[in-house]
Amino acid sequence: MLTIASRLDVMNRLGRAMADPTRSRILMTLLERPAYPAELARDLDLTRSNVSNHLACLRDCGIVVGEPEGRQTRYEITDAHLARALNALVETTLAVDEDAPCLDPACPVQGCCESAGEMR
Repeated sequence: MLTIASRLDVMNRLGRAMADPTRSRILMTLLERPAYPAELARDLDLTRSNVSNHLACLRDCGIVVGEPEGRQTRYEITDAHLARALNALVETTLAVDEDAPCLDPACPVQGCCESAGEMR
């Protein structure tokens, strides 16, 4: 069972990982698909050493894992549950923007799909 202190540690690690714009860009890419550091560097217009440093932080926070493949390492989100939670966090945050529609047409949250004062 997680204690309050350990839960707080998890929140702090997650917050630190997502607080950096470059790490957030890497995470968003890894939510779409696993990737190699060279791919991430090329796709995000970063240096390989910059990507490696950020991946080390994400790995140390327990958010990503590196899977060795020969001489390369493929990075992915540690767990499918974590990937779903991160996607839900992004979608929920978008839904808070009054101008952004809820991404779930079957959303059970009361008042979520209010539009011009009307409930669906």
